[in-house]
Amino acid sequence: MPQVQRADRVRQVTVTVAQVFCVLGTLVGTGVIGERVQESSGGALADNATRLAPAGPAFSIWSVIYAGLAVYTIWQWLPGQTTRTRQRQVGWLAAASMVLNATWLLVTQQDWIWASVGVIVVLALTLGVLVRRLTVTPAESLLERAVLDGTFGLYLGWVAVATCANVTAALVDSGVDPAPFVADLAAVGVLAVVAGLGVLFAHRLGGRYAVAAAMAWGLGWITVGRLTDEPASVVTGVAAAVTAFVVVAAAAWVRARAGSSPGAPARA
Repeated sequence: MPQVQRADRVRQVTVTVAQVFCVLGTLVGTGVIGERVQESSGGALADNATRLAPAGPAFSIWSVIYAGLAVYTIWQWLPGQTTRTRQRQVGWLAAASMVLNATWLLVTQQDWIWASVGVIVVLALTLGVLVRRLTVTPAESLLERAVLDGTFGLYLGWVAVATCANVTAALVDSGVDPAPFVADLAAVGVLAVVAGLGVLFAHRLGGRYAVAAAMAWGLGWITVGRLTDEPASVVTGVAAAVTAFVVVAAAAWVRARAGSSPGAPARA
């Protein structure tokens, strides 16, 4: 085992502090301390504010992600993890993602909708780099795939969809109000971008089901929202469902191809 270095301890402490900050931000965003996210920014981020806003139950995925982040924070302190190459590669990025998460929640409390767009874009990029590093250096155990790959895969997939919803919310909040037909076309265009992201993630990240599942979860609830709530849009709902299928199919196809290759690493 490599020798424990001072940088390893600093990294572990930083991740832990970032986790505490993330929990505090979550208390703000869920209304325990401040306004709920749905009520902040003048309601621009509510689940019925735009065509690309997922229905309310979609946000329950945060419970799984936050639980995973808490387990990861404890797990990275284990003696066998301290000097692991993977921990050294992603620890700082994991801490940054938790800080950015809390920052996004605090920014929305101030009704700074475009600032929230900037924060979530940086968060998505940070998670993309993190999961790419996990792909380059495969996990060594099922537990590691669940705690590290699974958690951050779900995190990336959900944030990718949330970023598109956030941008749409900012545009609508800024007064962009096209006719229904144009709004449907714009929504389909954004969903086409999401489908492209899903395919890109599948190819670059080894067909990770955690990423695809989180994206499909968000897209599925966009479908539910548009078919059962306002703003009603059958076109957007169907397009979101098709996009979810494309994302999952792309991941399955990449994994099927990788599975036929000898020595292909297992991924969450």
